[in-house]
Amino acid sequence: MSTGTHEYRSDPRNEEILIYVNGEHVPRAEAKVSVFDSGFVLGDGVWEGLRVHRGRIAFLDAHLDRLYEGAKALDLDIGLDRAAMAAALRETLRVNRMSDDVHIRLMVSRGVKATPYQDPRVTVGPATIVIIPEYKVPDPSVAARGIRLFTVHVRRGPSDMQDPKLNSHSKLNCILACIQATKAGADEALMLDPQGFVATCNSTHFFIVRRGEVWTSSGDYCLGGITRGNVIRLCRENAIPVHERNFSLTDVYGAEESFVTGTFAGVAPVSEIDGRTIGAGERGPVTERLQWLYLDLIDRECPQ
Repeated sequence: MSTGTHEYRSDPRNEEILIYVNGEHVPRAEAKVSVFDSGFVLGDGVWEGLRVHRGRIAFLDAHLDRLYEGAKALDLDIGLDRAAMAAALRETLRVNRMSDDVHIRLMVSRGVKATPYQDPRVTVGPATIVIIPEYKVPDPSVAARGIRLFTVHVRRGPSDMQDPKLNSHSKLNCILACIQATKAGADEALMLDPQGFVATCNSTHFFIVRRGEVWTSSGDYCLGGITRGNVIRLCRENAIPVHERNFSLTDVYGAEESFVTGTFAGVAPVSEIDGRTIGAGERGPVTERLQWLYLDLIDRECPQ
């Protein structure tokens, strides 16, 4: 079954990895958190997905900015400063002898509770920190053939409900969107904002190309995507017109190209949306150029 941009090939080496759990490295089969943990009980926490290339963690400062900003918004004390967190990430790679083709999931929850209740004041321990490194390479066929999207009824909410800029463990609206898209036979969900403009996808950021110009949403109702920001910067540095703006599904259906961005897959084309073929139904020239520009940016970010 396709999982869209997160489609990958299984690697048997992952069975032997050591996972960081609160300062210790434990075998995968023994890595556990309490059933009273805030993340398990309530989805109370923040997380980051990180890409490792040539022994370096790409765009680590930007990821840590987002992690610590989210934790501050949740009034969550991570318990490690940025330098210590970066050291924990690198040490986890070192003990696993990992240097390339690795994806890391960094998860921080508020910690263990005295009883399963939402009030943060019943938390009785420090934050729970888990680092899972895996050998994980995107399926290269996705970067060429593209994915199919389906516009769902689940909206990206305003900041006074659950701020979509928070990369929190509470991802239920995105999960519901993903379920609806899957039931419709698509790979991923396209989500609208409260005004009906295109916002983002359930796990990636969305772009279209019209008359050689790249359009993406205003950013008001989506996570501050690091790959999204890098692609916008690449457009500006390489004389590709780019706009952050409101646009509708009519604009989407008439686009010459479409693509999505994310830490895991980078830049991936979109071939179909709501049963409508986008452009020629295959990767377009602007998308392909941005794929190469992004790969070059990763190489420059992570030199040999």
